[in-house]
Amino acid sequence: MSPEALILVASRFKVLAEPMRLQILQVLKNGEASVNELTEAVSSTQPNVSKHLRVLQDEDLVSRRQVGTNVYYRISDKTVFKLCDVVCGSLKSKFEEQAAIFA
Repeated sequence: MSPEALILVASRFKVLAEPMRLQILQVLKNGEASVNELTEAVSSTQPNVSKHLRVLQDEDLVSRRQVGTNVYYRISDKTVFKLCDVVCGSLKSKFEEQAAIFA
Protein backbone atom coordinates (compact mmCIF):
# COMPACT_ATOMS: atom_id res chain seq x y z
CA MET A 1 0.00 0.00 0.00
CA SER A 2 1.11 3.53 -0.62
CA PRO A 3 1.93 5.80 2.32
CA GLU A 4 -1.17 7.86 1.49
CA ALA A 5 -3.39 4.77 1.60
CA LEU A 6 -1.88 3.72 4.92
CA ILE A 7 -2.71 7.15 6.35
CA LEU A 8 -6.36 6.67 5.35
CA VAL A 9 -6.47 3.19 6.89
CA ALA A 10 -4.88 4.47 10.10
CA SER A 11 -7.44 7.26 10.24
CA ARG A 12 -10.28 4.74 10.09
CA PHE A 13 -8.74 2.66 12.87
CA LYS A 14 -8.20 5.78 14.96
CA VAL A 15 -11.89 6.66 14.71
CA LEU A 16 -12.84 3.15 15.82
CA ALA A 17 -10.37 3.15 18.72
CA GLU A 18 -12.79 5.09 20.96
CA PRO A 19 -15.22 2.95 23.05
CA MET A 20 -17.95 5.61 23.02
CA ARG A 21 -17.95 5.64 19.22
CA LEU A 22 -18.22 1.86 19.12
CA GLN A 23 -21.11 2.07 21.59
CA ILE A 24 -22.88 4.62 19.36
CA LEU A 25 -22.35 2.40 16.31
CA GLN A 26 -23.82 -0.56 18.19
CA VAL A 27 -26.95 1.43 19.01
CA LEU A 28 -27.26 2.60 15.40
CA LYS A 29 -26.90 -0.98 14.19
CA ASN A 30 -30.53 -1.39 15.27
CA GLY A 31 -31.63 1.54 13.11
CA GLU A 32 -31.79 5.30 12.98
CA ALA A 33 -31.77 7.22 16.26
CA SER A 34 -31.96 10.82 17.37
CA VAL A 35 -29.19 12.50 19.29
CA ASN A 36 -31.40 12.42 22.40
CA GLU A 37 -32.06 8.70 21.97
CA LEU A 38 -28.34 8.04 21.51
CA THR A 39 -27.48 10.16 24.55
CA GLU A 40 -29.82 8.08 26.69
CA ALA A 41 -28.74 4.75 25.18
CA VAL A 42 -25.03 5.32 25.84
CA SER A 43 -25.54 7.09 29.19
CA SER A 44 -23.61 10.19 28.24
CA THR A 45 -24.16 13.88 27.69
CA GLN A 46 -25.55 15.45 24.53
CA PRO A 47 -22.38 17.48 23.84
CA ASN A 48 -20.20 14.38 24.21
CA VAL A 49 -22.39 12.26 21.94
CA SER A 50 -22.58 15.07 19.36
CA LYS A 51 -18.77 15.35 19.36
CA HIS A 52 -18.38 11.65 18.65
CA LEU A 53 -21.10 11.71 16.01
CA ARG A 54 -19.23 14.48 14.20
CA VAL A 55 -16.09 12.34 14.11
CA LEU A 56 -18.06 9.35 12.81
CA GLN A 57 -19.75 11.53 10.20
CA ASP A 58 -16.44 13.05 9.08
CA GLU A 59 -15.21 9.50 8.44
CA ASP A 60 -18.46 8.71 6.52
CA LEU A 61 -19.45 5.97 8.95
CA VAL A 62 -22.74 7.66 9.84
CA SER A 63 -25.01 10.11 8.09
CA ARG A 64 -27.60 12.49 9.47
CA ARG A 65 -30.92 14.01 8.59
CA GLN A 66 -32.70 16.85 10.30
CA VAL A 67 -36.44 17.01 10.97
CA GLY A 68 -37.32 20.30 12.59
CA THR A 69 -35.12 20.63 15.63
CA ASN A 70 -34.35 16.90 15.81
CA VAL A 71 -31.31 15.33 14.17
CA TYR A 72 -31.35 11.63 13.33
CA TYR A 73 -28.28 9.49 12.63
CA ARG A 74 -27.92 6.19 10.82
CA ILE A 75 -25.10 3.94 9.69
CA SER A 76 -23.89 4.94 6.24
CA ASP A 77 -21.06 2.36 5.93
CA LYS A 78 -22.26 -1.03 7.15
CA THR A 79 -18.89 -2.61 6.36
CA VAL A 80 -17.71 -1.25 9.71
CA PHE A 81 -19.54 -4.17 11.33
CA LYS A 82 -17.54 -6.69 9.29
CA LEU A 83 -14.39 -5.22 10.80
CA CYS A 84 -15.92 -5.42 14.28
CA ASP A 85 -16.88 -9.06 13.67
CA VAL A 86 -13.31 -9.92 12.67
CA VAL A 87 -11.86 -8.24 15.77
CA CYS A 88 -14.46 -9.77 18.09
CA GLY A 89 -13.90 -13.23 16.59
CA SER A 90 -10.17 -12.90 17.08
CA LEU A 91 -10.61 -11.82 20.71
CA LYS A 92 -13.05 -14.64 21.37
CA SER A 93 -10.55 -17.20 20.06
CA LYS A 94 -7.79 -15.69 22.15
CA PHE A 95 -9.86 -15.81 25.34
CA GLU A 96 -11.05 -19.34 24.64
CA GLU A 97 -7.45 -20.48 24.25
CA GLN A 98 -6.50 -18.77 27.50
CA ALA A 99 -9.49 -20.30 29.30
CA ALA A 100 -8.49 -23.75 28.06
CA ILE A 101 -5.12 -23.37 29.74
CA PHE A 102 -6.83 -22.98 33.11
CA ALA A 103 -9.43 -25.72 32.54
